[in-house]
Amino acid sequence: MGEMKERMLRGELYRDNDAELVGERQRAQALCAEFNRSEAGEGRDAVLRELLGKLGEGSWIMPRFQCDYGYLIEIGANSFLNYDAILLDCAPIVIGDDVSIGPRCQLLTALHPMDDHELRRQRWETAAPIRIGNNVWFGGGVIVCPGVTVGDDTVVGAGSVVTRDLPSRVFAAGNPARVIRQL
Repeated sequence: MGEMKERMLRGELYRDNDAELVGERQRAQALCAEFNRSEAGEGRDAVLRELLGKLGEGSWIMPRFQCDYGYLIEIGANSFLNYDAILLDCAPIVIGDDVSIGPRCQLLTALHPMDDHELRRQRWETAAPIRIGNNVWFGGGVIVCPGVTVGDDTVVGAGSVVTRDLPSRVFAAGNPARVIRQL
């Protein structure tokens, strides 16, 4: 494993144009393309099992699906990702059991330097993991930002942008998402 991949996995600054990381993203893009053009059934599941770090029993994803690496994504049992999911997995993305993710949702782990313009120009970045608890439901178009944890049994309204952790058993919505009420 090369230095940039090690740095990425540790959550440190790394350069995404590193040859090893580019090759791994190309592999994931090829598997995503194969998945997206395949018919439902065993062949599609086989591609997902090759691409992802974990795909729990009874879980499924609708095409079109995109990710950066795939192997940093873990999906629990009986979970569902609807059409056009984008998971930028430069850090681990862990999705619990019985999760429903609406169409066009985005889980984004990548971060770029805000204050150091030169580092950003040189393509340095970091990443922070996303964790989604059990029995969570995201309405369509939800965006989850780097480093966020969403607790069990939480519902996030359509079009929300989740910038901070959400506790268990709440309904949250808005941009940025805020807790509306307890469930």
